[in-house]
Amino acid sequence: MYAHIESTVTAIVCLLTAFVIQRIYEKERKQQNLNTISGIKWFGLAIFSWGIGALVTLILINYAAFSATSKWLVYWSVFISLINSLFILLSLPSIEHQKERNMIVRIVERFSVKEFMMLFCGIFFMIAFVFIATSYNNQEISNSFIWLIDIPISLVVALALLYELNKAFTNRKMKFMYLPCFSLFVLIVIAVSHRIIPHEMVEEFISLSNWSLIGIITSLSFKFIFILLFSILLYSWKFLSEKEQQQSEFALLETERTALHSENEKLKIANESHIDTIQSLTKKLDRKKKKVAKLKEASKIELSDRQKEVLANLGICGAKKSYTEIAEAMHISVDGFQAHVYQIKKILNISGSAGKEQLIAYAIENKLLQFATISCD
Repeated sequence: MYAHIESTVTAIVCLLTAFVIQRIYEKERKQQNLNTISGIKWFGLAIFSWGIGALVTLILINYAAFSATSKWLVYWSVFISLINSLFILLSLPSIEHQKERNMIVRIVERFSVKEFMMLFCGIFFMIAFVFIATSYNNQEISNSFIWLIDIPISLVVALALLYELNKAFTNRKMKFMYLPCFSLFVLIVIAVSHRIIPHEMVEEFISLSNWSLIGIITSLSFKFIFILLFSILLYSWKFLSEKEQQQSEFALLETERTALHSENEKLKIANESHIDTIQSLTKKLDRKKKKVAKLKEASKIELSDRQKEVLANLGICGAKKSYTEIAEAMHISVDGFQAHVYQIKKILNISGSAGKEQLIAYAIENKLLQFATISCD
């Protein structure tokens, strides 16, 4: 009777929970990275395996006339327990925290999902084959012996799960969840012990009906606590995920704001630089305009033929000869030559010590060398 109640409650609760988790997974999969939410899928499958295992057990007992102590039912229960352990192991890497991963999780992370499933199934298939071959036709071997296939992996999974859950809740500043996590571990240990302790040893201390009741309560309790912890972890993950997303969006906006501010500063600097450039170009343009104005004025200057001759001779020989030498070559007095130069400077508005060079440049630029009457050989 107790076994029937356990299977019924487990089937109903676990299958409904698995359905809800699957719906959550499908919804989140459309919004999140699959790697991030893969843990939801594996946790859901772990709970589903409990539910489907209990449902099949009910069907076999009620409609196929299997005994509750049938070895085939024990084999089936061990198989479901191993599958459940596999799904829980695959879900552990998705439990997020900042601490170092335990050895079991590091081993799982070394393989792809497909590789780990093949490795897990291969190892336990060989072990299970040995146990089944040994126990099936041997009536002296009890069901407790068959459960030894599952005991080591169940304890390893329980320890790894306890470690990862504690680290995850610590990371979420939920240390008050230590007690439920530890309670889950203790209940798993009790449930495992209940399976392997022979009934003959128990009868000395407690009736078998009470012992069965303890086993059922323990089994249901750790399943419910597992579902509860997973639900809390799921919604805390969901809350933190949304919070992290908001923080990420805020950080992105802050980065964009900083970039815009930096770009604005660059534009200001560039604008100031452009203003300086414009002012500099304006000054240069003003100077050019003044030069052009001077050239225009110079182009309006009318020189006499004698003045053009003096400028031309100066343009040809001024760089090599002095005023005296040029005057002698022109067969005029030095004073007369200098008088012409003085008048030309006055007309061209040339003054200063570099007057001679300016006169030479003017003669060359205005093509007056054609009026030269001397050579500079």
